[in-house]
Amino acid sequence: MDTFRRLVAGVLCLLLSSLPAVGAPPVGGRAGEIKALIPAATKNEQATKAKDELDWNDLLKTAASGRVRAGLDDGSILSVGSNSELRVLQHDAASQQTSLEMNAGRLRSKVVKITQPNGKFEVHTPNAVIGVIGTDFYVEYGSNKTTVICYTGVVTVTPLSGVHAENNSSNAANAGNAVTLTAGQMVEITTEVPPAGYQPQPTPGDVQSASMVSTDVPDVPLPATAGLSSPWHWALLMGAFAGAAVGLTFAVDRGTTTAPVRPPGCPVGVPPSQCNK
Repeated sequence: MDTFRRLVAGVLCLLLSSLPAVGAPPVGGRAGEIKALIPAATKNEQATKAKDELDWNDLLKTAASGRVRAGLDDGSILSVGSNSELRVLQHDAASQQTSLEMNAGRLRSKVVKITQPNGKFEVHTPNAVIGVIGTDFYVEYGSNKTTVICYTGVVTVTPLSGVHAENNSSNAANAGNAVTLTAGQMVEITTEVPPAGYQPQPTPGDVQSASMVSTDVPDVPLPATAGLSSPWHWALLMGAFAGAAVGLTFAVDRGTTTAPVRPPGCPVGVPPSQCNK
């Protein structure tokens, strides 16, 4: 009997091991695609282009002259500024579970409204977690500072532990408290907690405009403008010279030069001025 039971248990274990684990985390897959970019940008350290697929754990990086705009499969739009690094940790359009990691640079996110019960959209920086339900917002990270600007909707910013609280126990308590931003507000998370804790502040107009400009990605990259750096510049220049030459030829043919007119009957070789005498 014991042998029979062991045999049955072994068969059941073998069958169960072939089934997917209940509640196991998803292995990943497609997250969206690249919509537009200024070419000094890469995906996973390789050159990328518009319409390339964007998958879980893909890393987008831009140089000083690069930017990227990506569309997630749920309709959200990510606009990455220059000198930035953004990793798509997770994006499940069906369950509306999105997690991004930004270790440097600038990001504007236009997020569709989350309607799923356990849905989330989070951006992680080294010292903060930014969460939204459906909104348009900006995140910048550099020099141990996270700047968050809310354009529309509501944004929640939670400072991570480890910031210095200036030896004040109340500040230490405020260090991990979430800050809620509404349209037109911003907050900066730094290594020093302010005496009253982190508080939302009005966003100055020039700061908001600059943040929008720094993450704008045109559908068609602008042409080079410095010097004659493009073959088209040379073509235009040669065309201008050709046009000037044709105009001069027409002027000579029409007798519009200042050369004197030879009188009728004046022999060849005799200056026209002598024939007029």
